[in-house]
Amino acid sequence: MKDKFKKVISVLTDKYKRTIFMSKLGFYNHISDEKFVKMQFKNVFGYEPDLENPVTYDEKLQWLKLYNHRAEYINMVDKYEVKHYVASIIGEEHIIPTLGVWDSFDEIDFNILPDKFVLKCTHDSGGVVICKDKSQFNISAARKKISASLAKNYYIQNREWPYKHVKRRVIAEKYMVDESGYELKDYKFFCFNGEVKALFTASGRENQETGVKYDFYDSDFNHLPINTDENSYKPLKCPDSFEQMKYYAGLLSRNIPHVRVDFYDINGKLYFGELTFFHLSGFERFDPPHWNKVFGDWIELPEVI
Repeated sequence: MKDKFKKVISVLTDKYKRTIFMSKLGFYNHISDEKFVKMQFKNVFGYEPDLENPVTYDEKLQWLKLYNHRAEYINMVDKYEVKHYVASIIGEEHIIPTLGVWDSFDEIDFNILPDKFVLKCTHDSGGVVICKDKSQFNISAARKKISASLAKNYYIQNREWPYKHVKRRVIAEKYMVDESGYELKDYKFFCFNGEVKALFTASGRENQETGVKYDFYDSDFNHLPINTDENSYKPLKCPDSFEQMKYYAGLLSRNIPHVRVDFYDINGKLYFGELTFFHLSGFERFDPPHWNKVFGDWIELPEVI
């Protein structure tokens, strides 16, 4: 109850969260994408983005939302379809196995699934349910979460246009953990026309006390002095597959102004995670702020599509 109260207070007092909540309810359906991103940007940063002459990373991501509509991006953000694209470039062996794909939760045949598995929605962020023991699996709770995610129009929240066209489905994937035995660490590469410039890591997902920790690194895995509320106390060890990750991230991002390419390292072998065109939807609060300009300088804006 206390957590729910905190969440309500957060939505009421934070303009950004309040706007997302209201957009889910359809309050802003009549507003154009340009007006919406300007409003939401101002909610976060206190000023409107300069879309005529964008300079910072966050401004340029808003520009790309509005003016870089390449059709292939749709399958590239679809968590099922993207696997075919990635496998064709770096190989099927780097793809986490898909155990099934369905249009609704009630179509899932749990009898064919192993004791451990992961359910994911193909069109959003956060629509994930992890099963570590099928005999203890709460199907009712899983149905509630997955069905709610399938009903969600992810595009409308922050106007990330490719999600507007992704078919809403649910997939089951093989449950996998790294050498820790209980989690997967994410290595998220910031790529610019096929060149890796930086990355950040996500670790500690299973730690209920401290939560997920995020850290930024340069392209040689040197820790960068970029602060988040969730920096780890101890930077991660460079994974064995780092150079291979970086090489494949470059391949997957060729001829794309900017995309984040995510991988996992599992006992020295890399597996693809996802492609993200709009990191934090273009609302990254860099600390110190000058990093917003540094990352922005790496984006060369293309012609309007």
